[in-house]
Amino acid sequence: MKSICPVCGGNSPFIDVLDFNKNCEDLINEKFPVSGVPIYYAMCEFCNFVFAPEFWGWDNEQFKKRIYNSEYIFVDPDFLTQRPTRQAEQLNSIFGRSKKFIRHLDYGGGNGETTNQLVSYGWDSTTYDPYNDQNSKKINELGKFNLITAFEVFEHVANPNELMKNITFLLDENEAMVFFSTGLSNGKIMRNKRLDWWYVAPRNGHISIYSLESLSLLAKKNNLNFASLGESIQCLWRKFPDWAEGLVKN
Repeated sequence: MKSICPVCGGNSPFIDVLDFNKNCEDLINEKFPVSGVPIYYAMCEFCNFVFAPEFWGWDNEQFKKRIYNSEYIFVDPDFLTQRPTRQAEQLNSIFGRSKKFIRHLDYGGGNGETTNQLVSYGWDSTTYDPYNDQNSKKINELGKFNLITAFEVFEHVANPNELMKNITFLLDENEAMVFFSTGLSNGKIMRNKRLDWWYVAPRNGHISIYSLESLSLLAKKNNLNFASLGESIQCLWRKFPDWAEGLVKN
């Protein structure tokens, strides 16, 4: 069995199947028993993108009902306060000296706590998350931004092309960058071996897993530059902003 890679169109054989309740916290208990619902993951033979086609047909309501529901906090206990606090502190540490030049969007910002904390630091920051009912604005009402962050977002989106379309639409045409986090699969997922990396977890909504090759191709398709700043921090840009010089050797 195989599917077609949404990033490059390459043949993508199925490499393993996980139970729907497999989660990053490795919880198999009364809340998250073995569900018996198989989730097949495929891996592109060309760019090594790993994905679960099962979720391609889901709409936002299905994701909110089955994944981002009241039990989600048990499989991602940091998402309400700890992670937003770390993210805001990290951004202020890296870009704080240049905040007067920055119009910031936290894409996939959940409850908006990262933006709230950045605003308290004096930032011009906005949050947007299609799965959070507190968001009242639509994408075409948000405007343009010269810094877009997307912390732990890319792996949650079934269609990477739609994600990139949205991000590039929101990105300022001049000096602008996307600073985002997602785990890279290089060295962690291999053909003919079980898919046992903790990060691949359908109950967490981790359904699109990127390699360096797939992110590079996705950037090229959208006329963006790409650099990896480490195992999980990545960067995209059009013209590299002066206020971010030193972050990436371009």
